[in-house]
Amino acid sequence: MTYPERFSNLPAYAWPRLRALLDVHEAGGEPVNMTIGEPQHPFPNFVPDVLAQSVGEFAKYPTNEGAPELLAAICGWVTRRYSVDITPDRVMILNGTREGLYNAAMALSPEVKNGKQPVVLLPNPFYQVYAIAALSVNAEPVMVPATAESGHLPDYAALDPEILDRTTIAYICSPANPQGAVADREYWAQLIALAEKHDFKIFADECYSEIYRDTPPMGVLEAAADTGCDPERIVAFHSLSKRSNLPGLRSGFVVSGPKNTKEMRQLRAYAGAPLPMPIQRVSTRVWSDEGHVIENRALYRAKFDAADAIFAGVNSYTSPEAGFFLWLPVEDGETAALKLWKEKGVRVLPGAYLSRPDPSGDPGSGYIRVALVASIEETQRGLTQIRDCLYT
Repeated sequence: MTYPERFSNLPAYAWPRLRALLDVHEAGGEPVNMTIGEPQHPFPNFVPDVLAQSVGEFAKYPTNEGAPELLAAICGWVTRRYSVDITPDRVMILNGTREGLYNAAMALSPEVKNGKQPVVLLPNPFYQVYAIAALSVNAEPVMVPATAESGHLPDYAALDPEILDRTTIAYICSPANPQGAVADREYWAQLIALAEKHDFKIFADECYSEIYRDTPPMGVLEAAADTGCDPERIVAFHSLSKRSNLPGLRSGFVVSGPKNTKEMRQLRAYAGAPLPMPIQRVSTRVWSDEGHVIENRALYRAKFDAADAIFAGVNSYTSPEAGFFLWLPVEDGETAALKLWKEKGVRVLPGAYLSRPDPSGDPGSGYIRVALVASIEETQRGLTQIRDCLYT
C-alpha cells in the first residue's frame, strides 16, 4: 500500500495560479503589476557602504545566535517602539519572518495536547505559511473567517471550547495581510486572556507594523506587558522587508520568553541557516535608524490618500488602517482580476488565492488584493484603471 506524502494535496501556490489565470491572455494596456507585496521604495542609502565594509565576513561561518551588536540593536528598537524592555536571550534572528513563522511552530507546538491531536488557529484569509506550519506539526488547522463582520480580524473566542482546549498556537497578523485591519488594545487583551484560559501561544505576525497613517499600531509585546502576561505566551515576529524596503535582505527576528527562545535556537542550530555576518551588520545599522522609516511611511501615506480620493465615490470601498494593500470587494475575485488584465493590463491578486473555503463559503472569493508598492504615479494610474474598469 502506498500513502500520499504529507504535502501532496496542497493547492497550487498563489503565484503559479495567477500566472495560469492571466498569462494565457494579452494585456489590455501597459502592464501595471499590483500583485505581490514587494516594496519598491528606496532602501536606506547607507546599506551599500555597510555591506561593502563587511563583505569579507562572507568568508566566515556566522553565529547561530546572532552578533551581540545586532541583538542589542533589536532590543533597543523594541524598547523605543513598544516601551518594553527585553534582553538578548529573548531574541532570535531570522532569515526573514517566513522562516520563523514556520520553524517556531516546529519548535514550540507539542505533538499532543490534552491527549488529543493539537489545533493551530489561523485567520482566513491568511499568509499561507501558517497552514503549512500546522500540517508540519501534525496539528489540525482551524481557519477562522476574518471578514468585515468581525472587523477583518478572526474571532477566536467564538470557537467551541473543545477546539480551544486542543489549541497550541493561534496565528494573528496585525496589521492584517490582506485587509489592513489593526488589532487594538481590547482585541489583544481578549486574545491574551483566551490564550491564558486555554493554554496556547499567540504567534503575532507584525511585519507591517511600521506602515501606518498616523497612529502606530499597538503590538502584542506592549499588550502583554500591560496585562502582565507570561512572556512565554507571546511569540512576535518582525522584519526589515516592509519597514526598510529590504525584502531581498531576508532579515528579521522573533522575540518571546527565554524558554521559548532557547527551544527555537536549539532547533535552528540543527535545521536552520544562520544569517550571514554582512547581513547582520547591515541589519544592525538599519534597526538603529528611524529616519528612513519615517520617510517611507510618508510615501505610503500619500498613496493611501490617493486611493481614498480615487475611490471616493465607491460605496463599497474601505480605506485600510495600515499595511500597504487594498482589499477591494468585487463579485468574484478571479473574474475581476481577469477582466482587469484583459482590458487594462492591471495585475491584481484574487482574494481566494489567500483563503480556503469553509462551510459558509470562501471569505476571500469576493475580493481582490491590490498592492500599493510602486511609485505614486504608477499607483494612481493603476487605481484609476481599477475604478474605471470595475466600479463605473
